[in-house]
Amino acid sequence: MKRIIALLIAVLMIFCLTACGGGSNQENAENNTAENTAETEQTEEQEAVPEKSGKDTLVVYFSATGTTKGVAEKIASITGADIYEIKAAQEYTTEDLDWHDDDSRTTHEQNDPSVRPEIGSDPVSLDGYSTIYIGFPIWWGEEPRIMDTFVESYNFDGITMIPFCTSGGSGIGMSGKNLESNAGSGNWLDGDRLNGGASEEELQAWIDGLQ
Repeated sequence: MKRIIALLIAVLMIFCLTACGGGSNQENAENNTAENTAETEQTEEQEAVPEKSGKDTLVVYFSATGTTKGVAEKIASITGADIYEIKAAQEYTTEDLDWHDDDSRTTHEQNDPSVRPEIGSDPVSLDGYSTIYIGFPIWWGEEPRIMDTFVESYNFDGITMIPFCTSGGSGIGMSGKNLESNAGSGNWLDGDRLNGGASEEELQAWIDGLQ
């Protein structure tokens, strides 16, 4: 009888130890899973936040046909600047750009100074930039209205703003002044029209002559 009681006690102790051990292992597994999940989320969050380049110059441009883009990329290369493209939320088609059509999208936009086309590209942080080159094509003698959308969306205090445009022949006109007025901040220099096929040497000479 004593042997049976001792055996039952031994079995009961083994059962209790196994249960405790299993609970401990399960708890450890859950803790490890939670820690791994937290580490993964932290890593993904760190990867999602881009690091600052440390550069103090930015080239911002809008280009519907690629001409202004080519000039902007050359300026960024010459100055060692970062570059940011303004993209329209609704891309401009060939029909939209038909200035011979009085009913085209751009004709309607340019005939109404209050129009502000939506920007589709992600916002850009201006922190750390002291100089911004801002380029665009000339449409109907002025800056595209999406450029007004852009400048009204940011604060350019303490930043030197250098507008430039490309066109089939028209100068920059009042576009630089329009952008300055709509921005309401920044130190705006007089802008200039740049040839779409300008060489890096020509662009360097223009940059060197800026005041």
